[in-house]
Amino acid sequence: MAALLLLGACSSPYKTAPINDPVRAEHVADLARTMVGTPYKYGGRNPKTGFDCSGLVYFTHRSVGVTLPRTSQAQYRSTRPVQRDDLVPGDLVFFRLRRSKISHVGIYLGDDRFVHAPSSGKAVRINSLENPYWDKHFIRGGRVF
Repeated sequence: MAALLLLGACSSPYKTAPINDPVRAEHVADLARTMVGTPYKYGGRNPKTGFDCSGLVYFTHRSVGVTLPRTSQAQYRSTRPVQRDDLVPGDLVFFRLRRSKISHVGIYLGDDRFVHAPSSGKAVRINSLENPYWDKHFIRGGRVF
């Protein structure tokens, strides 16, 4: 069984951390928290020029040696599903803001809070999953580590 898991990991186009790496996941959450206030920029993926939502996720993970896809939909597909009650800091949180596709992603911080780059004219911020807007659009969590 372990050999099959290793073979499957070799075929993945993305580098992944060991299955259970809570230290790396915590580091992602901590790094994302330091990005609060960074301006939103469509297509942005670094703190010097700004972030869009998936760019923030891409940057924080790349900073700990993990390469994820660049878009929220591809990030959604590349993570293991996690129910809201099972989220831990460093997990991703996915939202459907439009009818048919995943269109927003953030990084879970704990206590129902997540950090994300919301939209044009705004900056990276922390919001609550309990906020009626985010609660309504939440689809699922995703685990990288």
